[in-house]
Amino acid sequence: MPGLGERFRLAREERGISLSDAAEQIRIRSVYLSAIEDETWSTIGAAVYIRGFIRTYARYLGIDPEEAIEAFNSTQPAGGAPSTYAAREGAREGGRSRWGALAIWVTGVVAVLLVAFVVYNELTLRRGAERVAGTSPAPATPAASASPGASVSPGASVSPGVAGSPAAPAVPLAPGDRTIALLVVSPTWLRVTVDGDVSMEGTFPAGTSQTFRGKNASVRLGNAGGVEIYVGGKDVGKLGTSGDVVERSFNL
Repeated sequence: MPGLGERFRLAREERGISLSDAAEQIRIRSVYLSAIEDETWSTIGAAVYIRGFIRTYARYLGIDPEEAIEAFNSTQPAGGAPSTYAAREGAREGGRSRWGALAIWVTGVVAVLLVAFVVYNELTLRRGAERVAGTSPAPATPAASASPGASVSPGASVSPGVAGSPAAPAVPLAPGDRTIALLVVSPTWLRVTVDGDVSMEGTFPAGTSQTFRGKNASVRLGNAGGVEIYVGGKDVGKLGTSGDVVERSFNL
């Protein structure tokens, strides 16, 4: 029986769909779709994003999403952390040079810093434009950012973007963390209130994902079937079906 990634590749090729076509249709970058087919999970990052992308891609190709998630989970070590390409290579090549491992670590840190700089610079430019013009920022391309008027608090952790946007650092979501993470799989309006403060509000495109930390959180969704929620690293699924307006509170 073919592996999980091979099943995705065969299903896509049987339909005559290229990776770029699929990425455009479901608004997930082709590099992440390729990572699913190659099972190079480290390209995507944290397991919360891997599972979200697997579900969206599986629905698009007509594969049972839950069966695909179970197949992914079965490949992971006890404790739920995603096995990465680097970890598998390390297990097979115990004699790998320490300098090689250090180089990988340094590269990762540099990538994180570059992404943080780009995000900070973009936010600074937008705020400056708002002060000068006295208006809301102009809408960005739908594949790269939220709709006009949407806002996210500076304390929220930014996760991997969708098609056309740069990848961001994976957020550690070990069971027991006092976190709540949201992954938008279809466009929706939403508002997240953490410890009494509104941390995120607006209409966001598929692929948007944010992580918050605190003691308690309240989530209100205009399309409950379009958002997957993870509390303390645990997948709690969706709060309703497509089009449902739902509000739910969580103790973190």
